[in-house]
Amino acid sequence: MNVAAYDVGLQGLDSLEGVDALCLFVGEDDRPLPGSAGYVDWRLCGALSRVLQSGFFVGAQGDSLLLPADGRFPVPRIFVIGLGRRKGLDASSLGEALSNAGQVLARAKVEGVALEIPGTGALDEAARAASLTDKFIPSFKGGKKVAVLADKELARRLPGRKG
Repeated sequence: MNVAAYDVGLQGLDSLEGVDALCLFVGEDDRPLPGSAGYVDWRLCGALSRVLQSGFFVGAQGDSLLLPADGRFPVPRIFVIGLGRRKGLDASSLGEALSNAGQVLARAKVEGVALEIPGTGALDEAARAASLTDKFIPSFKGGKKVAVLADKELARRLPGRKG
């Protein structure tokens, strides 16, 4: 599987290539939305925030949501996966969320996905990279490309990175 790194932010999101979906992770206690979820919500004029405010999707562990990108990103679909409470995020709950995301994306026949690995500041980069390798990639069956939105330290630790 091809693993590529892109910068976190609108420039990184706009430069995505070879992926047909974006996967965001949102916690129940994520207000305002951090990282890539915040950038995507801004570009979608608050669409994700409105879904959260309505209570239809709350970010609970196991929750998943599909949003159209409406031509605002170089991917047609945006999957949002619930993390549970981000303040309690540890290696185990991160692995569970990444495994769940891989399964959701595989069922949707996603071939290439861009995602930001949750846990910045709470988990070290080695644990975050290991969760990608050990939990997400094995559950993302059929996937050909994973584009990770990451800072330089995490990008350096990604497995089989190309691009």
